[in-house]
Amino acid sequence: MSPILVRPVREQLEHDRVIRLLLLRLKRRHDVVANIGADQTVPVKIGQVQIYPDLVLTTADKAKKLVGTVEVETGESVNHLEAMAQWAHLGRARAPFHLYVPANCVDIARRLAAENGVNVAELWSFHTIGDQTRFTLVQKAPDSDSGRKSAESKTERAAKASPRTTVSPAKGEKARPVKKPSKAASKPTAKAPAKPASKPAPKGAVKAAKKAAPAKGR
Repeated sequence: MSPILVRPVREQLEHDRVIRLLLLRLKRRHDVVANIGADQTVPVKIGQVQIYPDLVLTTADKAKKLVGTVEVETGESVNHLEAMAQWAHLGRARAPFHLYVPANCVDIARRLAAENGVNVAELWSFHTIGDQTRFTLVQKAPDSDSGRKSAESKTERAAKASPRTTVSPAKGEKARPVKKPSKAASKPTAKAPAKPASKPAPKGAVKAAKKAAPAKGR
């Protein structure tokens, strides 16, 4: 049970009205159960502690898996005691913890969350103008799982887009352009067959030819 046992009547009415507005708003995406006033119906067990958040968000299927908790505070309940007794436990749950505070209490809520090590997934402010209540997202914690998946996908895309590895020249040495072989040089040249060398005539044959030749002037 929250240490804020008694709120001023006006703040209690405002607190319950904001919870009902959020109940209608969050029903679009989740199954939502409200713990308003004395109607404490759905607890959340965190370790050995059992807490009744203002709103409990679960999946719409049969499993009813817890997907979030919501705590709505008023000016009186944004204090150190509330942060220790409620926020710190809800911040340790596996499901995201969403905190709604009046617009003029945002800085105090941030400081209390930091001092008590509260993991607030989303910090919202609300303010009422006439009959309308407006909600503003003030702070949202980064999603580590999505960030990691995004980084992995970027790495994979960069690896696919990168060219093949090439060997770079050593320092001080200019890269030499690679000459492509010409078509003429690439084709083997056909060599002409070598002619057999003529053998010299024997000496005896030369003398016989001289004797057989007719003498000049006869």
